[in-house]
Amino acid sequence: MRFFQNKSSFPLFLLIIFFVFSCKNNNKNAEIKQVSSNNNVWLNDDALLDSIQKQTFNYFWEGAEPTSGLARERLHMDDIYPTSPKHTVTTGGSGFGLMAILVGVKRGFITKEEAFLRFEKIVDFLDKADRFHGAWSHWLDGQTGKAMAFSKKDNGGDLVETAFLVQGLLTVAEYFKDGSEREQTLVAKIDKLWREVEWDWYTKNGEDVLYWHWSPEFGWDMNFPVGGYNECLIMYVLAASSPTHPIKPSVYHKGWARHGDIVSNEKFYGEDLVLDYYEHDKSPVGPMFWAHYSYVGLNPKGLSDKYADYWKLVQNQAKIHYKYAIDNPNNYKGYSDSLWGLTSSYSVKGYKGHRPDKDFGVIAPTAALSSFPYTPKESMQMLKKMYKDHDSLIGKYGPYDAFSLEHNWYLPRYLAIDQGPIPVMIENHRSGMLWDLFMKNTDVQSGLDKLGFKYNIP
Repeated sequence: MRFFQNKSSFPLFLLIIFFVFSCKNNNKNAEIKQVSSNNNVWLNDDALLDSIQKQTFNYFWEGAEPTSGLARERLHMDDIYPTSPKHTVTTGGSGFGLMAILVGVKRGFITKEEAFLRFEKIVDFLDKADRFHGAWSHWLDGQTGKAMAFSKKDNGGDLVETAFLVQGLLTVAEYFKDGSEREQTLVAKIDKLWREVEWDWYTKNGEDVLYWHWSPEFGWDMNFPVGGYNECLIMYVLAASSPTHPIKPSVYHKGWARHGDIVSNEKFYGEDLVLDYYEHDKSPVGPMFWAHYSYVGLNPKGLSDKYADYWKLVQNQAKIHYKYAIDNPNNYKGYSDSLWGLTSSYSVKGYKGHRPDKDFGVIAPTAALSSFPYTPKESMQMLKKMYKDHDSLIGKYGPYDAFSLEHNWYLPRYLAIDQGPIPVMIENHRSGMLWDLFMKNTDVQSGLDKLGFKYNIP
C-alpha cells in the first residue's frame, strides 16, 4: 500500500483493523459494524487512493492462482467455494488484472521486473490453454489450462471475456514494446495471441452481428447475438481492429448499433441516457459495470461516433446511480450521497444484476469506486465513508464485493471482475496511464477509424 511515503501512520492502523475483522467476520451473517473512529479522518485523499489501489491490486498479485498467474474467479476469505473450485480462473477478470499489475508498478508496489516475470508466466500459460477459433473460454482451470463450463452449454469460446482479456494484453504490450530484447519477445507473443483470435468467425456464417459464445460440443446453441448498448463495446472495437480476422463495419452498425436504434433521446433523473441500454427490455439504465469494463483501456474522453458522445454516456450513468441513491425510492437503509452504486454482484440470495429498476438494497463498492474518472467527488465520498464508518466491510483485498445495511448482510468474499476495475479506473482518474497505453495501439486506432470514431491520441 502506498503508505510507505511517510504520509501517515495509517498502514499499521488499517492492517490491524483488517486482521481483526477478517478473523471475526467468517460468519455468513456477520453483523455490519458502524464505527465512529476519528483515527483516519485526517488521511489525505492521495493516501487513501494509494491504500485502496494497493489492496485491490493485491487480489491479482498475492491472490493470483499460482500455476497460471491468472486471476482467480473469486476469493472467499471464509474458504467456502460452493459453485466452482478455488483454482478456477477468469479470462475477463484476468484482463483487468493485467492492467492492475501495471498500476502496481506505477505506484511502486512492485518492480517492473517483478511484473514482467508474472506477465511472461501468464502469456505462456494462455498460449497453451484451450482456445476456440482463437477465443478463450469464460473460465479456465488454472492448473491445466482446460476450459471449464461457465454454464451447461457455455464450455467453449467466450468472445466478450476474450475481449476483456485482449484489452489487458494489448495494454501490457504497449508498456513493453520499446524495451529490452526479452521484453520485445513478450510483446511478440502477445501479438501472436491477438492475431489468432478469429473475431470474424464469431459472426456465425457472416451475419452482421457478433455472437457471444461458440462450443465445439454445442455449436451456436447459446444463441446470443450481441446488440448494444451494454458492456460489450470493446468487443466490437477489437473485432474491427484485428489485423488478421477483422469484422466488416456493417457488423458494428447493424449488429451492435441496430441500424441506429441504439440511440436514445430519453432522460432519467434529469440526465440524458444517450444510448438505449437494453435491446430486449425497457429498463432505463444498466448496472454500473457497463461504464467500466469496456473503458479500462478504451478512453471515453473525446470518444464519439455518430451514435454517442461516450464520455457523456458513462458520466451520466454514474450520475444517475448517484442521484438514485439519494432519492432512494425504496427507502433502503444507508443509501445516501456517500453510499451509492448498483451493479452485478453477490447479493443476499446468490448473484444479482442490481440496477435502479432491479434494486434489492444491495450496494457493491466497485460501482462507485470504479467510477472515479466520472464522478470524482461523489466516488471519494463513498471511499471515505467506507473506511471511516464501515471498515467491517473491508478486508485484505479492499472492500468486500457487496453489502446490504437494509438486510444487515455481507460476505467476506471477492470477485475478480469487481475488484479489477477499481485500481485501474482510479489510476485512469489519477494519471490516465491505462487509457494512454491502450489508445496508443495502432491496430486499435485503425479499428476506431474503420468504425467512424473520433478519439484522442495520447
